[in-house]
Amino acid sequence: MNRLLRSTLVLAAAAFSFAAAKPSAGPVNWLGKVQALPSGAHRIGNPQAKVRLVEYISYTCPHCAAFEKEASGELALGMIRSGKGSIEYRPYMRNIIDIAATLLVGCGDESKFALNHSIVLRSQDKWMANYQDSQPKRWAAMPDFASRMRAVASDLRLYDQFEPRGYRRSDLERCLADEAQSKKFALENQTAESIGAVNGTPSFLINDVPQDAHDWADLRPALLPLTR
Repeated sequence: MNRLLRSTLVLAAAAFSFAAAKPSAGPVNWLGKVQALPSGAHRIGNPQAKVRLVEYISYTCPHCAAFEKEASGELALGMIRSGKGSIEYRPYMRNIIDIAATLLVGCGDESKFALNHSIVLRSQDKWMANYQDSQPKRWAAMPDFASRMRAVASDLRLYDQFEPRGYRRSDLERCLADEAQSKKFALENQTAESIGAVNGTPSFLINDVPQDAHDWADLRPALLPLTR
């Protein structure tokens, strides 16, 4: 066998061995699938999941912060990652701070949402500690929407939650100035109230059905059996 043919066969055998040893594509990890919806909500997971959880979220709500800490791990690993379930976060505006926080959490590429959401809720006690009773009156006196949102973010040091993640101040301020998006939030809130979907935060829907639950202890037994 000549040298050229021998070399060709060796290379072909090596290529075949590599192809045979290469693992096949595994199941999709749906945790990485985030979609920004036209309403301003964000959905994480399989859009065709058999179990669709909706949470109405307020970033100033301590119960929402508690739910994030108690439920997120089990939801992620037990429901979302496998594709059996998805979660949609629908912002619910209880006050002007919620508007600013929600605009910041949704700022930039949709892939940033999940960590933004988690960081703001898990550090809620830290940035809300900057709140003073005199601030809402001063915010209301600002000349326009963008000025009010910047004042809220500055006074509560919300910028500090995002700049370490690579956000530029100019990008954050552009998101804060999105009054049209805030009007979408208000419209969605009116719709939720009209159908009785929200009677406090957090409130939940499972497959479009309102749940009599406002924490993980009450929601868990209604939700997880559906994902088995």
